[in-house]
Amino acid sequence: MKVILLEDVKKLGKKGDLVDVADGYARNYLFPRKLAREATEGGIKQLNQEKAALENKKRKELEQAKALAAKLSQMTVTLKVKSGEQGKLFGSVTSKDLSEALKEQHGIEVDRRKIELVEPIKSLGIYEIGVKLAPDVEAKLKVKIVEG
Repeated sequence: MKVILLEDVKKLGKKGDLVDVADGYARNYLFPRKLAREATEGGIKQLNQEKAALENKKRKELEQAKALAAKLSQMTVTLKVKSGEQGKLFGSVTSKDLSEALKEQHGIEVDRRKIELVEPIKSLGIYEIGVKLAPDVEAKLKVKIVEG
């Protein structure tokens, strides 16, 4: 019997897969637990439409991420902070500070978790910070830390 999985099933497949299983397994295990539904013509059409819509959505998000990456690579964010002698900062600049400054100066919202700071910035200068916008889209953002 062909069924469409509604959830991930160990050793059988992932959600949305069309699989062939024994009739008893489907009737006694998969259907009662709402892990699968019978693969009818309408169900298969619906599954294909959902997959196409999901693929389309992913493609649009990737295009938007690439466009944003191109914008970010051209930008410089300037942060004015208090510092002591020899350019040491009082405190440090974190990814949250960078996210807020980016929104304030350029009107672009980037989640702080996407800004890849190995460690907080603790001195004046110019830094190049990686921003991971999508699984395979990364931008380099210039950050200028000045005495304020």
